[in-house]
Amino acid sequence: MSIEQRETLDAILRQSAFPAGSDVNEQRRLLRALLSSQPLPPEITVTAGTLGGVATAEITVDGIEGRHVVLYFHGGVYVMGDAFLAADLASQVARRADATAISVDYRLAPEHPYPAAVDDALAAYETLLRDGVAPSDIVFAGESAGGGLAIATLINARDRGLPLPAAAFVMSPYVDLTLAGTTMETRRDADPLLSPEALQARVPDYTAGHDAALGLISPVFADLSGLPPLIIQAGTHEVLLDDAVRLAQRAVAADVEVTLDITPGVPHVFQAYHAILDEGAAALDRAGRLLSAHLAAAETVTAE
Repeated sequence: MSIEQRETLDAILRQSAFPAGSDVNEQRRLLRALLSSQPLPPEITVTAGTLGGVATAEITVDGIEGRHVVLYFHGGVYVMGDAFLAADLASQVARRADATAISVDYRLAPEHPYPAAVDDALAAYETLLRDGVAPSDIVFAGESAGGGLAIATLINARDRGLPLPAAAFVMSPYVDLTLAGTTMETRRDADPLLSPEALQARVPDYTAGHDAALGLISPVFADLSGLPPLIIQAGTHEVLLDDAVRLAQRAVAADVEVTLDITPGVPHVFQAYHAILDEGAAALDRAGRLLSAHLAAAETVTAE
């Protein structure tokens, strides 16, 4: 990554940073402006759909017609973002995994607090299975809160006795809504986008009186045993770095196969800036190779 790329991205994100005192509608506007600044490539097609009564964006890449599906969960601290705004990043994951992506438009807080997002995510996955898609042909992916929701959905599906997907890929996962990670303070100045105060301001919107340490709200505190392989990526310039590290540590302790991939000098969900940041594209490439390997391995196990 060049110094120029890093400085340019840092400046863009600092201009788009989410002020702790702003209301949710203002933060939604800021996120939409940030994510809408780059049009989708012409080879990407996005179609509105539904899974289990939950709205989705079905994302296809020209030339990819395989049976693999990336079930994608967007970020936005559970109060902003949508399935369509996430289409570019979801399509980048799908392209590298030789798959179609289905981005889940789960309900948002504060209008729909916990457990609405968790319920919608599980309903989408259950319906995908009922529609005949083999779990071995599915991977989960998500960024930030969507990464946390992907892990929560694995836990929820496991606890309900559902077959689990081949793997999950989470970028800068937000998995501790108690905000107990050490990098909340040690990376405060380095993070150009998020602050502990901005995150804390939105926590009650989602938890709505529930304990923030519940496993389906903060998966870093959950029992992770029995989950499929996890690919966890983060950057060193983000307050959520410790969320990724602790999630990996907890998963390893539960005998889950984990790849923890930390990129120096880059911010929260740096993969979203793949078009202007070499490290973003390279990280997606690494994840794509791992997802393809996990899908192939799951297919082999199923065939046996």
